[in-house]
Amino acid sequence: MLMPVADDMRQVDEVIGRRLESDVPLVREVAQYIVASGGKRMRPAVLLLAAGAAGYRGEKARLHDLAAVIEFIHTATLLHDDVVDESALRRGRNTANAAFGNAAAVLVGDFLYSRAFQMMVEIDDMRVMQVLAEATNTIAGGEVLQLMGSHDPEVDEARYLEVIRRKTAKLFEAAARLGAVLSRQSGLEEKLAEYGRRVGTAFQLIDDVLDYSGDEATIGKSLGDDLAEGKPTLPLIRVLRTGAKPQADLVRRAIVDGGREDFAAVLAAIRACGALDYARQAAQGEADAASKALAPLPASEFKRSLLELASFSVTRSS
Repeated sequence: MLMPVADDMRQVDEVIGRRLESDVPLVREVAQYIVASGGKRMRPAVLLLAAGAAGYRGEKARLHDLAAVIEFIHTATLLHDDVVDESALRRGRNTANAAFGNAAAVLVGDFLYSRAFQMMVEIDDMRVMQVLAEATNTIAGGEVLQLMGSHDPEVDEARYLEVIRRKTAKLFEAAARLGAVLSRQSGLEEKLAEYGRRVGTAFQLIDDVLDYSGDEATIGKSLGDDLAEGKPTLPLIRVLRTGAKPQADLVRRAIVDGGREDFAAVLAAIRACGALDYARQAAQGEADAASKALAPLPASEFKRSLLELASFSVTRSS
């Protein structure tokens, strides 16, 4: 799926390792711990593929630096997310806050944000900085919006999708948009941005499905984390809207209480209402829309990979 940019992704990893250097040992230790824990690097890959699909002909080093910036912003949001959610596992390993404490995780997240903005300034492109500054601000707003909806069973599907588009899809959108910006293809900006937004939304929808249907060893976190954190995700919202009263009452109480002990009963209600299939269908709709957004782009191996990525966003198991 990522073969057209495999060499570029290796170069991005080298940039990430080099730019994580700090004369503060704890910063270096925590940052390297996070990056070494893996991750799909999907957002940098979207940037590289979008640039290729838009016909980028500039310096590869510029592209690699910007892909690393995208990953630093993403990693910083994960560090802060895990502190807010009091998460203990991510990608099958202890989260940074579990391993080093909340204070270190938050401050190293701040370091990654600031390093990303240092690198942005070095790239010296005002449009690039506008896109990433706006994306970072939108993501922060999405985090707060999600926090406001925690343990709130009145969150509806529209508000849930708004959180996803701000919190998760926005960085995918920015990565894809920047492929057009760097390629000086302003006419493709909005189409690539829509592609990224739709794929990012599909990714999060499937994440929310996997929290109730995945394999813990595969997804790298405990099932039921969302329920324990009182997050009203789409499978729960669907039960509240379509389930019988006992099912809806059960889910409402579980959201309010954050009751992991109710996981089995909640999962039974979700399955009875077909809520996982409903969420998967919503993800498929987003992936289909993402693919349609690529229609104006000429055929290429990069476009083909973007189409494969849209499909993968729905079919993945981790």
